[in-house]
Amino acid sequence: MPAQRLPVYTHAACFAHDTGPGHVESPARLGAVVAALRDHVPGLDWVEAPRATRGQLLRVHEPLLLHSVLEGGAGHAVQLDPDTVLSPGSPEAALRAAGAVVAAVDRVMGGESAHAFCAVRPPGHHATPAHAMGFCLFNNVAVGAAHALDRHGLSRVAIVDFDIHHGNGTQAIFAGDPRVLYASAHEMPLFPGSGDPADRGARNVHNAALRAGTGSHRFREAWRERLLPAVDAFGPELLMVSAGFDGHRADPTAHVELEADDYAWLTSALVAIAGAHAGGRLVSVLEGGYDLAALAECAIAHVQALAAGGDP
Repeated sequence: MPAQRLPVYTHAACFAHDTGPGHVESPARLGAVVAALRDHVPGLDWVEAPRATRGQLLRVHEPLLLHSVLEGGAGHAVQLDPDTVLSPGSPEAALRAAGAVVAAVDRVMGGESAHAFCAVRPPGHHATPAHAMGFCLFNNVAVGAAHALDRHGLSRVAIVDFDIHHGNGTQAIFAGDPRVLYASAHEMPLFPGSGDPADRGARNVHNAALRAGTGSHRFREAWRERLLPAVDAFGPELLMVSAGFDGHRADPTAHVELEADDYAWLTSALVAIAGAHAGGRLVSVLEGGYDLAALAECAIAHVQALAAGGDP
Protein backbone atom coordinates (compact mmCIF):
# COMPACT_ATOMS: atom_id res chain seq x y z
CA MET A 1 0.00 0.00 0.00
CA PRO A 2 1.52 3.39 -0.95
CA ALA A 3 2.44 5.81 1.81
CA GLN A 4 -0.26 8.37 2.54
CA ARG A 5 0.57 12.03 2.08
CA LEU A 6 0.52 14.26 5.14
CA PRO A 7 -2.45 16.66 4.89
CA VAL A 8 -1.75 20.33 5.56
CA TYR A 9 -4.88 22.40 6.15
CA THR A 10 -4.75 26.12 5.38
CA HIS A 11 -6.82 28.85 3.73
CA ALA A 12 -6.21 32.12 1.92
CA ALA A 13 -8.58 33.87 4.35
CA CYS A 14 -6.00 33.40 7.11
CA PHE A 15 -3.82 35.99 5.37
CA ALA A 16 -6.63 38.59 5.55
CA HIS A 17 -6.52 38.82 9.36
CA ASP A 18 -4.86 42.26 9.46
CA THR A 19 -3.13 43.04 12.75
CA GLY A 20 -1.68 46.33 11.52
CA PRO A 21 1.80 47.71 10.79
CA GLY A 22 4.61 46.37 12.94
CA HIS A 23 2.57 43.67 14.70
CA VAL A 24 4.64 40.50 15.19
CA GLU A 25 1.62 38.25 14.50
CA SER A 26 1.44 39.22 10.84
CA PRO A 27 0.29 37.52 7.63
CA ALA A 28 3.97 37.16 6.72
CA ARG A 29 4.22 34.46 9.40
CA LEU A 30 1.85 32.17 7.58
CA GLY A 31 3.45 33.06 4.27
CA ALA A 32 6.84 31.97 5.61
CA VAL A 33 5.45 28.65 6.84
CA VAL A 34 3.53 27.85 3.64
CA ALA A 35 6.44 28.79 1.38
CA ALA A 36 8.92 26.79 3.45
CA LEU A 37 6.76 23.67 3.46
CA ARG A 38 6.04 23.89 -0.28
CA ASP A 39 9.74 24.32 -1.06
CA HIS A 40 11.28 21.85 1.37
CA VAL A 41 8.73 19.14 2.23
CA PRO A 42 7.61 17.50 -1.01
CA GLY A 43 4.52 15.37 -1.33
CA LEU A 44 2.24 17.15 1.14
CA ASP A 45 -1.50 17.07 0.58
CA TRP A 46 -2.64 20.70 0.68
CA VAL A 47 -6.27 20.98 1.82
CA GLU A 48 -8.52 24.04 1.93
CA ALA A 49 -9.80 24.51 5.46
CA PRO A 50 -13.58 24.70 5.93
CA ARG A 51 -15.31 27.11 8.28
CA ALA A 52 -16.01 26.03 11.83
CA THR A 53 -19.69 26.09 12.70
CA ARG A 54 -21.18 28.03 15.57
CA GLY A 55 -22.05 24.75 17.25
CA GLN A 56 -18.43 23.62 17.10
CA LEU A 57 -17.22 26.92 18.56
CA LEU A 58 -19.86 26.92 21.31
CA ARG A 59 -18.48 23.67 22.70
CA VAL A 60 -15.62 25.71 24.19
CA HIS A 61 -16.59 29.39 23.88
CA GLU A 62 -19.38 31.54 25.27
CA PRO A 63 -21.90 33.13 22.88
CA LEU A 64 -20.67 36.63 23.73
CA LEU A 65 -17.18 35.81 22.42
CA LEU A 66 -18.63 34.52 19.16
CA HIS A 67 -20.59 37.73 18.81
CA SER A 68 -17.60 39.95 19.53
CA VAL A 69 -15.37 38.14 17.02
CA LEU A 70 -17.89 37.47 14.27
CA GLU A 71 -20.02 40.62 14.49
CA GLY A 72 -18.14 43.02 16.76
CA GLY A 73 -15.90 44.55 14.10
CA ALA A 74 -18.75 45.77 11.88
CA GLY A 75 -16.33 46.19 8.97
CA HIS A 76 -13.60 48.17 10.73
CA ALA A 77 -10.56 47.46 12.90
CA VAL A 78 -11.12 46.98 16.64
CA GLN A 79 -8.42 46.69 19.30
CA LEU A 80 -9.68 43.92 21.61
CA ASP A 81 -6.72 44.29 23.97
CA PRO A 82 -3.21 45.80 23.64
CA ASP A 83 -2.06 42.75 21.62
CA THR A 84 -5.19 41.47 19.90
CA VAL A 85 -6.76 43.07 16.83
CA LEU A 86 -10.03 42.40 15.02
CA SER A 87 -10.01 43.52 11.37
CA PRO A 88 -12.65 43.15 8.63
CA GLY A 89 -10.93 39.97 7.46
CA SER A 90 -10.57 38.47 10.94
CA PRO A 91 -13.93 36.68 11.33
CA GLU A 92 -13.42 34.57 8.21
CA ALA A 93 -9.81 33.85 9.18
CA ALA A 94 -10.86 32.78 12.67
CA LEU A 95 -13.59 30.49 11.31
CA ARG A 96 -11.19 28.87 8.86
CA ALA A 97 -8.45 28.44 11.48
CA ALA A 98 -10.78 26.62 13.87
CA GLY A 99 -12.45 24.76 11.03
CA ALA A 100 -9.10 23.45 9.84
CA VAL A 101 -8.59 21.66 13.14
CA VAL A 102 -12.07 20.15 13.13
CA ALA A 103 -11.52 18.85 9.59
CA ALA A 104 -8.09 17.49 10.50
CA VAL A 105 -9.58 15.64 13.48
CA ASP A 106 -12.25 14.12 11.24
CA ARG A 107 -9.60 13.01 8.77
CA VAL A 108 -7.36 11.23 11.25
CA MET A 109 -10.31 9.76 13.14
CA GLY A 110 -11.63 8.43 9.83
CA GLY A 111 -8.34 6.66 9.18
CA GLU A 112 -7.56 8.61 6.02
CA SER A 113 -4.28 9.89 7.49
CA ALA A 114 -2.28 9.19 10.61
CA HIS A 115 -1.22 12.79 11.14
CA ALA A 116 -2.27 16.26 9.99
CA PHE A 117 -0.88 19.78 10.29
CA CYS A 118 -2.95 22.98 10.34
CA ALA A 119 -1.03 25.95 8.92
CA VAL A 120 -3.41 28.66 10.08
CA ARG A 121 -3.69 31.99 11.82
CA PRO A 122 -4.75 33.66 14.04
CA PRO A 123 -3.26 31.36 16.66
CA GLY A 124 -5.52 30.09 19.42
CA HIS A 125 -4.14 28.78 22.68
CA HIS A 126 -4.57 32.01 24.69
CA ALA A 127 -8.28 32.36 23.87
CA THR A 128 -10.35 31.51 26.94
CA PRO A 129 -14.02 30.51 27.01
CA ALA A 130 -15.07 34.17 27.20
CA HIS A 131 -12.14 36.27 25.95
CA ALA A 132 -9.95 36.73 22.90
CA MET A 133 -6.41 37.63 23.99
CA GLY A 134 -2.72 37.25 23.23
CA PHE A 135 -3.18 37.44 19.42
CA CYS A 136 -5.85 34.68 19.65
CA LEU A 137 -9.54 34.94 18.71
CA PHE A 138 -10.86 31.37 18.98
CA ASN A 139 -9.01 28.50 20.66
CA ASN A 140 -8.41 26.35 17.60
CA VAL A 141 -6.90 23.31 19.30
CA ALA A 142 -9.61 23.32 21.98
CA VAL A 143 -12.35 23.45 19.33
CA GLY A 144 -10.78 20.41 17.67
CA ALA A 145 -10.37 18.51 20.94
CA ALA A 146 -13.98 19.14 21.96
CA HIS A 147 -15.11 17.95 18.53
CA ALA A 148 -13.13 14.74 19.00
CA LEU A 149 -14.77 14.13 22.36
CA ASP A 150 -18.32 14.92 21.30
CA ARG A 151 -18.51 13.81 17.66
CA HIS A 152 -16.13 10.85 17.80
CA GLY A 153 -16.91 9.70 21.33
CA LEU A 154 -13.35 9.70 22.60
CA SER A 155 -12.63 9.54 26.31
CA ARG A 156 -8.91 10.48 26.32
CA VAL A 157 -7.51 13.36 24.25
CA ALA A 158 -4.05 14.74 25.06
CA ILE A 159 -3.11 18.32 24.14
CA VAL A 160 0.64 18.91 24.09
CA ASP A 161 1.62 22.58 23.96
CA PHE A 162 5.25 23.41 23.17
CA ASP A 163 4.68 27.09 22.41
CA ILE A 164 7.00 28.96 24.75
CA HIS A 165 4.08 31.01 26.10
CA HIS A 166 1.72 29.09 28.35
CA GLY A 167 -1.61 28.18 26.76
CA ASN A 168 -3.74 29.70 29.47
CA GLY A 169 -6.88 29.51 27.37
CA THR A 170 -6.55 25.81 26.64
CA GLN A 171 -5.86 25.06 30.29
CA ALA A 172 -8.85 27.16 31.38
CA ILE A 173 -11.16 25.32 28.99
CA PHE A 174 -10.14 21.79 30.00
CA ALA A 175 -8.72 22.02 33.54
CA GLY A 176 -11.89 20.46 34.98
CA ASP A 177 -12.32 17.78 32.31
CA PRO A 178 -10.50 14.51 33.08
CA ARG A 179 -11.05 13.35 29.49
CA VAL A 180 -8.40 15.85 28.36
CA LEU A 181 -4.77 15.93 29.45
CA TYR A 182 -2.96 19.24 28.96
CA ALA A 183 0.86 19.28 29.02
CA SER A 184 2.97 22.42 28.50
CA ALA A 185 6.58 23.52 28.90
CA HIS A 186 6.88 27.30 28.76
CA GLU A 187 9.09 30.17 29.85
CA MET A 188 8.32 31.77 33.21
CA PRO A 189 8.05 34.60 33.96
CA LEU A 190 6.56 35.51 30.58
CA PHE A 191 3.19 36.42 29.10
CA PRO A 192 0.49 35.47 30.06
CA GLY A 193 1.85 34.81 33.56
CA SER A 194 0.03 31.51 34.07
CA GLY A 195 1.23 27.91 34.01
CA ASP A 196 2.64 27.38 37.48
CA PRO A 197 3.64 23.71 37.90
CA ALA A 198 1.42 23.62 41.00
CA ASP A 199 -1.63 24.15 38.76
CA ARG A 200 -2.97 20.62 38.24
CA GLY A 201 -6.62 21.13 37.30
CA ALA A 202 -8.49 17.86 37.85
CA ARG A 203 -5.02 16.23 37.99
CA ASN A 204 -5.07 16.46 34.19
CA VAL A 205 -2.80 19.50 33.85
CA HIS A 206 0.99 19.15 33.69
CA ASN A 207 3.05 22.35 33.48
CA ALA A 208 6.84 22.68 33.38
CA ALA A 209 8.32 26.15 33.87
CA LEU A 210 11.51 27.06 32.01
CA ARG A 211 13.77 29.97 32.91
CA ALA A 212 15.21 32.41 30.39
CA GLY A 213 18.38 30.98 28.87
CA THR A 214 17.32 27.40 29.60
CA GLY A 215 18.50 26.03 26.26
CA SER A 216 17.97 22.69 24.58
CA HIS A 217 19.17 20.44 27.39
CA ARG A 218 16.70 21.69 30.01
CA PHE A 219 13.87 21.89 27.49
CA ARG A 220 14.37 18.27 26.46
CA GLU A 221 14.82 17.21 30.06
CA ALA A 222 11.48 18.73 31.05
CA TRP A 223 9.73 16.83 28.29
CA ARG A 224 11.66 13.57 28.66
CA GLU A 225 11.53 13.34 32.44
CA ARG A 226 8.16 14.92 33.28
CA LEU A 227 5.76 15.71 30.49
CA LEU A 228 6.14 12.90 27.96
CA PRO A 229 5.79 10.21 30.67
CA ALA A 230 2.54 11.88 31.80
CA VAL A 231 1.19 11.88 28.24
CA ASP A 232 2.27 8.28 27.73
CA ALA A 233 0.65 7.15 31.00
CA PHE A 234 -2.59 8.88 30.01
CA GLY A 235 -2.83 6.64 26.95
CA PRO A 236 -4.48 9.15 24.60
CA GLU A 237 -6.85 8.00 21.88
CA LEU A 238 -5.90 11.18 19.98
CA LEU A 239 -2.88 13.42 20.45
CA MET A 240 -3.19 17.11 19.58
CA VAL A 241 -0.31 19.59 19.44
CA SER A 242 -0.20 23.35 19.93
CA ALA A 243 2.88 23.84 17.78
CA GLY A 244 4.43 27.19 18.65
CA PHE A 245 8.00 27.82 17.56
CA ASP A 246 8.69 30.98 19.56
CA GLY A 247 11.17 29.21 21.81
CA HIS A 248 13.78 29.41 19.04
CA ARG A 249 16.85 31.43 20.00
CA ALA A 250 16.14 34.00 17.26
CA ASP A 251 12.57 34.72 18.37
CA PRO A 252 12.01 38.26 19.67
CA THR A 253 9.29 37.33 22.20
CA ALA A 254 11.11 34.81 24.45
CA HIS A 255 14.51 33.83 25.76
CA VAL A 256 14.75 30.02 26.04
CA GLU A 257 17.17 29.66 23.10
CA LEU A 258 16.02 26.49 21.37
CA GLU A 259 17.00 25.15 17.95
CA ALA A 260 14.95 23.61 15.15
CA ASP A 261 16.36 20.20 16.08
CA ASP A 262 14.60 20.44 19.45
CA TYR A 263 11.24 20.58 17.70
CA ALA A 264 12.13 17.67 15.43
CA TRP A 265 13.16 15.62 18.48
CA LEU A 266 9.97 16.40 20.40
CA THR A 267 7.74 15.80 17.37
CA SER A 268 9.28 12.36 16.83
CA ALA A 269 8.65 11.53 20.49
CA LEU A 270 5.01 12.61 20.18
CA VAL A 271 4.57 10.56 17.00
CA ALA A 272 5.85 7.52 18.91
CA ILE A 273 3.32 8.06 21.73
CA ALA A 274 0.51 8.49 19.21
CA GLY A 275 1.61 5.27 17.56
CA ALA A 276 1.66 3.40 20.85
CA HIS A 277 -1.77 4.48 22.10
CA ALA A 278 -3.83 6.28 19.45
CA GLY A 279 -3.40 4.26 16.30
CA GLY A 280 -0.98 6.98 15.21
CA ARG A 281 -3.63 9.72 15.34
CA LEU A 282 -2.01 13.15 15.80
CA VAL A 283 -3.23 16.62 14.77
CA SER A 284 -0.85 19.57 15.02
CA VAL A 285 -1.90 23.23 14.94
CA LEU A 286 0.35 26.24 14.32
CA GLU A 287 0.56 28.66 17.25
CA GLY A 288 3.40 31.17 17.76
CA GLY A 289 6.78 31.87 16.19
CA TYR A 290 7.72 35.44 15.28
CA ASP A 291 11.14 35.41 13.61
CA LEU A 292 10.25 34.50 10.05
CA ALA A 293 13.43 32.60 9.18
CA ALA A 294 13.39 30.66 12.44
CA LEU A 295 9.67 29.96 12.10
CA ALA A 296 10.17 28.55 8.62
CA GLU A 297 13.10 26.38 9.75
CA CYS A 298 11.20 25.01 12.73
CA ALA A 299 8.03 24.36 10.73
CA ILE A 300 10.06 22.33 8.25
CA ALA A 301 11.62 20.28 11.05
CA HIS A 302 8.23 19.66 12.67
CA VAL A 303 6.37 18.72 9.49
CA GLN A 304 9.20 16.52 8.21
CA ALA A 305 9.02 14.59 11.49
CA LEU A 306 5.25 14.26 11.12
CA ALA A 307 5.56 13.15 7.48
CA ALA A 308 8.16 10.55 8.43
CA GLY A 309 5.86 9.06 11.06
CA GLY A 310 4.24 6.47 8.80
CA ASP A 311 0.74 5.35 7.96
CA PRO A 312 -2.13 4.68 10.35
